[in-house]
Formats: sequence, structure tokens, C-alpha cells
Amino acid sequence: MTVLERLGVSVPIIQAPMAGTSTPRLAAEVSNAGALGSIAVGATDAAGARRMIEETRALTDRPFNVNVFVHATPTPDPAKESAWLEKLAPLFAGYEARPPERLRAIYESFAADDAMLALLVEAAPAVVSFHFGLPDARRIAALRQAGCILIATATSLSEAVAAREAGIDAVVAQGWEAGGHRGVFDPDAPDDRLGVLALTRLFVERVGLPVIAAGGIMDGRGVRATLELGAVAAQLGTAFIACPESAADAAYRAALASEAAEHTTMTRAISGRPARCLKNRFTEWGEGRDADVPAYPIAYDAGKALNAAAKTAGEGGFGAQWAGQGAPLSRVMPAAGLIAVLKREAGLAA
Repeated sequence: MTVLERLGVSVPIIQAPMAGTSTPRLAAEVSNAGALGSIAVGATDAAGARRMIEETRALTDRPFNVNVFVHATPTPDPAKESAWLEKLAPLFAGYEARPPERLRAIYESFAADDAMLALLVEAAPAVVSFHFGLPDARRIAALRQAGCILIATATSLSEAVAAREAGIDAVVAQGWEAGGHRGVFDPDAPDDRLGVLALTRLFVERVGLPVIAAGGIMDGRGVRATLELGAVAAQLGTAFIACPESAADAAYRAALASEAAEHTTMTRAISGRPARCLKNRFTEWGEGRDADVPAYPIAYDAGKALNAAAKTAGEGGFGAQWAGQGAPLSRVMPAAGLIAVLKREAGLAA
């Protein structure tokens, strides 16, 4: 019995928990359609996560996934952060704004967030997933004791093996094609940039955990291909951005429907960690500046402030418009309709 079958999930598709676009309504619609919906709580605190979980549960009685960030807590570097703000200052000035006086770590890592742990143990969502790394043994044991199935993102064989040894139930094979933040445990370590096909096969053959394929998968044929490779499910993120239930703003949706979808790029400039984004004004400005960017999520404080200033002036090209390499295949339709289409295209039983 696969992980999804244990949950009673009949469609081997997971809606990726992309912070900034996934919503309780989107997760509920996906879960109600027989797949596994997800909400991302890494960008909020325990109180915000509680509200999101309660809202999702009000919309569905089906299982869903709650995703947290497990990044290393950054060490402030005032000199580097000040230099970064100076570089950004002309961009802010172009929108009659000033950069923040100082930067802060806007997200707390689950690795150190005991309030979030207590909430998840209390709420006991069916699935909890980890991005950017693995929590310690105490946190894993507490979530397992609460009855949660645990999933971790991995971008390499060594990360996947670490997940297995930590007691994780399934691993997401996140290929280089995937939109949003790379799930690398150490963003400063060498990255072999394996694609989803090679990574899925490696994990299936070598790791000994159920594998969920992620990266560039946009239609049912892609889902079917990953299942043929031995994955138990496919995880799709970019495919759901254009759904009306997502939180993507008008500029994001317009960019996804434009030529920009054909030119996704990996950037650190927006958040401080490598992430695949639609090519926009921010990513173009950030080219060649990786060494200058402060640590995640400190740099994201500046990125969000710049996007807010630009949006106030009617410019949407500085947003975190995360998208995978399959972005040109995006389709506009409600989430439940998309699941139905994906099932049909993949030849899955009705």
C-alpha cells in the first residue's frame, strides 16, 4: 500500500505547497477532487498556520498536506546587508520609495519554532512535509506520534538517504526543472542540478522510500511518465498557479501567460536562496549578483519591500513569480477541473 493509499487519496497527484500561491481553498478543491492538496505555512507563524489549517478543514474532510521550511537560521551580516540595500536603493528610488533601514529574518525556521511544532502536534494534519532540510529527531518523533505522515523534499541522493535515515515516510524528488525554491539542504554546497527523470529513477532504485516526482510536470502525460519511472505520485506546482483558487496576483498571472513563461531562470536575488522564477525585471537585475545577496530569508525582507513599492506604482515585474520549466504549458481552469483533466490525460481510472 502506497503512502497516498494509506491516506485514502485515490489520485496520485499532489498540489505543491508553493508559499504565496497555495491557499486553503486551493488545497481543499484539490483534495475534494481525490488528489492531495497542500498549504504552505513556512511564511507565517503558528497563529497564522492554525487559521490556515482550520480554514482548509472547514472546506474539506479529506487529507491535506501542511508544509514547513526547515532552513538554517541565518547569521546576520550587517555589512553585507547594508551593501545589498545600497545596491537596491536606485530601484526603490525609481518608484519614489526608500529601502528598509535594516533587514531582518522574516521567517522562522521550523527547526527552531517550538510554537509551530506544538500546533502541528495538536492539529495533527494527515501529512506534514519539509522543505530546505530535515528537523531534528525530537520534532520528527513528535509528529509521528501525532499520526502525521512525513514527507521531505530532496534534490540529491545524499539528501534522500538522510531523509530515510531520519524516519521520513516518503521523499519528493525535486528536479532542477521545478519552480520555486530549490529544496537543497545547503544552498552554498555544489548542486548537481539533476533533472526529475534521473532523480526519480535514482531514488526509486537506491533510497528505499516511496518517491514523489516533482519538476516541470504540467499535464497527465507527465504524471504518467513519472509513474512509469516508479514514482508513487507526481507533485505539480506551476500547473495550479493559474487556477482561480490560487493567490497569484494579476501581474503574476499575466506574466505566466506571456512569453516570460518560456524563459524561467534560477535566481537568488529575490530571497537569498536559489529559486526558479519567471524572468522579470528583478531576475534580470539580479543576474551576476549571487555573491552579493544576503542569506535567506534576510534578503527576502528587501525583495518583498521592493515588490511592494513597485506594485504601488503599477509595476508587477519585481514579484516572486515562481514557475517551473513547464510554465508554457500552463492552463487556466478551476483546480477540480484541472485534476479531472490530469486524470484523463494520465489514463487514470475514473
